[in-house]
Amino acid sequence: MIKAKKSLGQNFLIDRDILKKITDIVPIKDKHILEVGPGTGNLTSFILKNDPKEMFVIEKDDELANNLDKIFNKQITIINDDVLNVDETSLFKDKVKVTVFGNLPYNISTEILSKWIVSLKEVSWFDHLILMFQKEVANRIIAKPNSSTYGRLSILSHWKLNIKKI
Repeated sequence: MIKAKKSLGQNFLIDRDILKKITDIVPIKDKHILEVGPGTGNLTSFILKNDPKEMFVIEKDDELANNLDKIFNKQITIINDDVLNVDETSLFKDKVKVTVFGNLPYNISTEILSKWIVSLKEVSWFDHLILMFQKEVANRIIAKPNSSTYGRLSILSHWKLNIKKI
């Protein structure tokens, strides 16, 4: 049995109803998909059921990356690295738009989001970001001006993204 590592901020998704709700947010069929922090592959399985065109996953944990390779064989491309070191724009050929799913590690979730926002050019490399955050972080991201949670993360997020809490 694989246990979540607190040092990597891991939290595995296991509720099948939640997994279905996540994968029903946007169309997946024939899309280019990037999943960050696939962990044990539960969300990955639900995404694959929807028949994406191609799928990359970024998993830092060596044990989990090896486990994903055994489970999914050649259905996905696994990048065994820290997402902060990866140039997501170079993963997919022909500069296609990518749908990103991420059950982001809580200890670096804001750093990942900030990296993606700051690196955006005039044309973004993704069409949707479906990201799971801790409730407190999500509230800071979606905060409106003059609210107690409004700050740097809210400003940065609203700068270039159209944000919805689902």
